[in-house]
Amino acid sequence: MLHPSYTDLMKVVNADSENETPVVSSRYSIVMATSKRARQLIDGDEPLVNAEGKKPLSVAVEELNQSQIQILSDED
Repeated sequence: MLHPSYTDLMKVVNADSENETPVVSSRYSIVMATSKRARQLIDGDEPLVNAEGKKPLSVAVEELNQSQIQILSDED
């Protein structure tokens, strides 16, 4: 189980949005964004949070939760 929860991550992502419409409205969007970021980390990108001893997916979730990365809407 991931901590924070999907709903908490959705709140963080949508709170950072400048639009009135939410950027993400489903868990699928969170899963796709974190898996894409995890792949970037595996391929050599530098983590934006402390990643010592953590798996790439955990780092991606933490980056998203701390607003270090953003999910762009389809319009962006």
